[in-house]
Amino acid sequence: MAWNEPGGGNRDPWSGKGGDQGPPDLDEVVRKLQERMGGLFGGRRRGGGNGQGEGGGAPSGGGRFAGIGLILVVLALVVLAFQAFYIIQPAERGVVLRFGAYIDTTQPGPHLMVPLIDEVIPVNVDQVKKFDHRSQMLTKDENIVDVTLTVQYKVQDPADYLFQDAEPEKTIRGAMESALREVVGKSNLDDILTQERSGIAALVRKGTQQLLNLYRTGLQVTSINIQAANPPEQVKEAFDDANKAREDRAKVQNQAEAYANDVVPRARGAAARQIEDAKAHKAKVVAESEGETKRFLALLAEYEKAPRVTRERLYLETMGEVLRNTGKVLLDVKDGSNLTYLPLDRLMDRLPASTPADNSKYVPGAASAESQDTTATTRSRADARSRRIR
Repeated sequence: MAWNEPGGGNRDPWSGKGGDQGPPDLDEVVRKLQERMGGLFGGRRRGGGNGQGEGGGAPSGGGRFAGIGLILVVLALVVLAFQAFYIIQPAERGVVLRFGAYIDTTQPGPHLMVPLIDEVIPVNVDQVKKFDHRSQMLTKDENIVDVTLTVQYKVQDPADYLFQDAEPEKTIRGAMESALREVVGKSNLDDILTQERSGIAALVRKGTQQLLNLYRTGLQVTSINIQAANPPEQVKEAFDDANKAREDRAKVQNQAEAYANDVVPRARGAAARQIEDAKAHKAKVVAESEGETKRFLALLAEYEKAPRVTRERLYLETMGEVLRNTGKVLLDVKDGSNLTYLPLDRLMDRLPASTPADNSKYVPGAASAESQDTTATTRSRADARSRRIR
């Protein structure tokens, strides 16, 4: 039997109960919610206890507005809670203002502030900015030079950057140009065009930073690089020739220094070697002299003891040393008889040592006239010696 057939009791399958109740009315649910919200905020219901007025149970206007106000208040609280919380990035610093006045600078990380009263301005302090500058100026030696340079800077103090100078970027340009003109005005043109660029750039950076600190711009100059420093176009050819001459001079100087570095160490080494050789020769001569002196003193003592024996021994030793390296043989005969001379040196020159059998071919009597003269001279010397010994 169907639930809505006659006699079926008109049962509601959703509610599980009998009767004529239908699905829940959406308007009724909204009306009850409004009544409850109105009760919380002091609203009241018209008519009897069932909450319906004479006009058929419409909700009161005060309750409706009270519910909307509650929702708005909750939303406002949520929005304020989100506004009270802020995060500063690692490359930033937070400048906190309270009623428009500076009170603090916050570091990277999460922070809290008073909503609708405080204001936070993030400032990037790690970003490096740069600009190029070119101008002509007068040098110390009254020459004109065209200088082109690049300046890099970043924010150092966020509070000073925001509030102490209205146009910090314009100020840094003016400060840099002022410092550059001062440094160039105290330098010669040759120094600017050649090796003094780095020193001039350092002085310009120092002067620019001093002016920025004086004006409290909150900026820091990280580097200044001089890209080009050229004379005016009218005299550029003459300066190019002068620069080429400087380069040639530097080249010749480098070659001379290289030659000197090669020659001087060698000369010093040769001088040191000669000095050492002289010292060694000196030590040798002194040692030999001292040895000869000692030997002579020892011989003198022996001579004083036995003069004749010592004199004869000295003579024999001397003659032995003199005749040691000669190839001649002298035969002495007593009582002044003939002295026989054998030219053994010439025999040895004629006959190789490997053929001793050829010595039989030599005739002793076949001596030349030169050998006879030598024999006579030797005989006279021997006679004189024998007389001296006697």
